[in-house]
Amino acid sequence: MTLVSVKFAPFDIPEMAQNAGLLVVFADERLDLDAKRIDTRTRGALSRAITGTAWAALKPGEALTLAFPHGLNASAVMMVRLPVRATAAQARKAGATIGKGLTEADTCIAAQRVRRLPDLVEGLALRAYAWSMKTEVDKAPGGVTVAVADPKAAEAACAVALTRAEAVHFTRDLVNEPANILTTTDFANRLEAMRDMGLEVEVLDEPALETLGMRALLAVGMGSESPSKVVVMRWAGAEGAPLAFVGKGVVFDTGGISIKPAAGMEEMTMDMGGAGVVAGVMRALAARKAKAHVVGIVGLVENMPDGRAQRPGDVVRSMKGDTIEVINTDAEGRLVLADLLWYAQDRFDPKAVIDLATLTGAIIIALGHDHAGVFSNDDALCGSILNACTEDEEGAWRMPLAPAYDKLIKTRMADMKNTGGPAGSITAAQFLQRFIKPDVPWAHIDIAGVALPVAETAFAPKGPTGWGVRALDTLVRQKFEQ
Repeated sequence: MTLVSVKFAPFDIPEMAQNAGLLVVFADERLDLDAKRIDTRTRGALSRAITGTAWAALKPGEALTLAFPHGLNASAVMMVRLPVRATAAQARKAGATIGKGLTEADTCIAAQRVRRLPDLVEGLALRAYAWSMKTEVDKAPGGVTVAVADPKAAEAACAVALTRAEAVHFTRDLVNEPANILTTTDFANRLEAMRDMGLEVEVLDEPALETLGMRALLAVGMGSESPSKVVVMRWAGAEGAPLAFVGKGVVFDTGGISIKPAAGMEEMTMDMGGAGVVAGVMRALAARKAKAHVVGIVGLVENMPDGRAQRPGDVVRSMKGDTIEVINTDAEGRLVLADLLWYAQDRFDPKAVIDLATLTGAIIIALGHDHAGVFSNDDALCGSILNACTEDEEGAWRMPLAPAYDKLIKTRMADMKNTGGPAGSITAAQFLQRFIKPDVPWAHIDIAGVALPVAETAFAPKGPTGWGVRALDTLVRQKFEQ
């Protein structure tokens, strides 16, 4: 992952006309003043373009590209439709349009009169992401120069937007990595490296987890050569009880003894997506020096079939002390989260707990790939999460919790079973709620549909999205900073 190079420079029409490979200008019903000056160099090509039917059909944030414009060295001029009083969403969409259209040549954006420049820059940086392990890869996009009246002020205003985009890229990289590279050990090492950003990072190995009584988590990784680990990240930017983020980090999920079908199993490298989001959020908070106390806890395991692997019918005892009958070893994520949730509360006494996991295929049946499912025992916390998701255009929808679903995970063998009956995403959430102490605000976010959708999205090429990093960073800023 390499975040596209963005620099800010004084607005200079001759300089831009001479050196940009792609020149970006803005217009709506008419050219803005900057675009008019460039229009003069092209002998009116831009003003003619906005009178045509192609321009009229564009929505805010979309673009029309003129190739090899007369009077400019640039190979193309991208005309982006952007209202003078653009909303944050329109500015982000415009940035994403530019990011998608970047080439190996340098790009110059005539942004002297653009409002909501940080949103535009964030959209650009998010969409310009690229990742590949091919020996012959496409050439990386050239640098981006944003031409403005006050470069220093613009750079300062856009700094947080770029750090958030970098944190999203970090999460996407983790999800992209194949399981033979991103082992539990490698994952932990990458998180330990974030100590350089000011995070406190602690890695708990299998003997430590055994001592703590995390036998539900340990049971998941019994069939793997990769040792199970728990990584605790802490950003102490304020005093008081922390907010706790908890993430499922199954670096590869075969389903265990209840093995998955072969078709599509290669995508199970993404089953650590919840841990990836938690890592990205902690990275974003550290990068912007958030005035908040936040802990991020991730459980790193691999679910493999082996002579030592747990079996359907096994009964394991959680750190809380409850017994769990394993009906299906492919319902392993909730076993990991059960111990992590109890540990987070037992050690840190947090003011709220939010867990993220690629937990169930059932949430995709319910919501598709456009919305994560949010389950919560606290209306205020849930509302704050949904508002943050709306602000950052990360789709989320509240799902129900109700005692009636508890009967679906009852069993004669133990205190509960790890799966059962219809409403799979709800029963999984009901299972997790049993590991939340009374009066602790909690939300469970099932990101199975949004972590790795089947097609590109507005802010990401096809592949991992990094869903949740921006929204949860916004949540911290709005509700948990001092």
